[in-house]
Amino acid sequence: MDLLQNPTTQLLETALSSSMTRQNTISQNIANADTPNYKAKKTVFSHELNRAQEGQLKALKTDRRHLEFGGKPSDDSAAVVTRNNTMFNHNGNNVDIDHEMSELAKNQIYYNTLIDRLNGRFNSVRTVLGQGR
Repeated sequence: MDLLQNPTTQLLETALSSSMTRQNTISQNIANADTPNYKAKKTVFSHELNRAQEGQLKALKTDRRHLEFGGKPSDDSAAVVTRNNTMFNHNGNNVDIDHEMSELAKNQIYYNTLIDRLNGRFNSVRTVLGQGR
């Protein structure tokens, strides 16, 4: 059994990578808030929704009462799309700085939660190996 490279750890790594992509997208939007004709971008995870709707997610069931859900983490990364359907400024720029700042705060909380969970998994492994307390 591989203690470090298991589906949960891989899922956490994928989520961290996607969160970093979202952070970069939001940062670009904030940096270009005053750039004429700049169109705000958004990070989307539609590939996961599509997989779930197609019924491709499978669960390891250890009991007949378990529900179907879960599965291997996706290798797909987050996609960045341009938002063209809104306009907030007279110069063609559609960055809403209040929205971007709130998304930045939400993403930071999400990222910190993922880091804490990953640290908890590594601390559990250290404890099992006798190097923790």
